Amino acid sequence: MGKHLNATERRTARVRRAIRAAANGRPRLSVFRSSKQIYAQIIDDAAGRTLVAASTLEKDMREQLRTGATVEAAAAVGKLIAERAVKAGVKEVVFDRGPFIYHGRVKALAEAAREGGLSF
Repeated sequence: MGKHLNATERRTARVRRAIRAAANGRPRLSVFRSSKQIYAQIIDDAAGRTLVAASTLEKDMREQLRTGATVEAAAAVGKLIAERAVKAGVKEVVFDRGPFIYHGRVKALAEAAREGGLSF
């Protein structure tokens, strides 16, 4: 018997399944958005490890931003994750929005990461 998933878990699984099909060995840029912060990490699913990560909880980000729950904060995290990824040698990723719609803070992070040099 299968386990029952709530709507968020079903949406996450659906997005993750589509990403796995389209990945072709590329790492995954995973985004998590809470009500107060936003987090991003680039994950190598083949090796099962995180390559780079960035969030609004980092010390320099907390000093620079008023709050972690704005579009400006998400854009700053997007630029930071792109900068760290390029430095680590990652140029192409697949975007994993999780259960979140591509709008607002998630969209701002993605567009800033693209401007920073990531391709997806």
